[in-house]
Amino acid sequence: RGGSVAGERRAMQSAVFLALQHDGGRMERGGRRRGSEGQEAEKGRMKRTIIKDWKTRLSYFLQNSSSSTKMKSKKVGKHRTYFRPSPEEAQLWSEAFDELLANKYGLAAFRAFLKSEFCEENIEFWLACEDFKKTKSPQKLTSKAKKIYNDFIEKEAPKEINIDFQTKNMIAQNIQEVTRTCFSAAQKRVYSLMENNSYPRFLESEFYQELCKKTPIARAAQGT
Repeated sequence: RGGSVAGERRAMQSAVFLALQHDGGRMERGGRRRGSEGQEAEKGRMKRTIIKDWKTRLSYFLQNSSSSTKMKSKKVGKHRTYFRPSPEEAQLWSEAFDELLANKYGLAAFRAFLKSEFCEENIEFWLACEDFKKTKSPQKLTSKAKKIYNDFIEKEAPKEINIDFQTKNMIAQNIQEVTRTCFSAAQKRVYSLMENNSYPRFLESEFYQELCKKTPIARAAQGT
């Protein structure tokens, strides 16, 4: 499954990677970036381009994920949530953040949304922690702990998350003797950050609102 996850991440990251490759400015954590008004305008143009493109990228990602799942599993329903949800299913995501994260399509849509806001490191860290907690092998647990620390926690990490200094220090001490709770405090903070900030904005996004709309055909069928 490791190869499948890597493939999914590459598909989801392509639009943002290509857009950011030519951007020489330095971005602040959490989606803010330092710079002149010209840099802010450039960021705005980049964001509009990514938002315009994310629906196509998401559709491509989900289509490939669905095909891969069909080949790997004979169980009916295993890949069901990769397909576009009904308006009723999409509306369930607004009831609780966990409802969104538990749905394959919803999670993919939320990740694409965070990429458009330049803060995808939050969901990637949360997912890495979920995988970490399920790891049984002590050797793999240690290697994954080091990777998570190097990718998300240490200063100037490539996907550094926005957590306080005390929490970072606590993690640095915890990974000396790795346990499944090494990143629990940081994961809770990042979860709260997404739930209270990014999640409400996602629910107000054009993409989510369109998912919740019933098609004219569906509305006509219900009216008969």
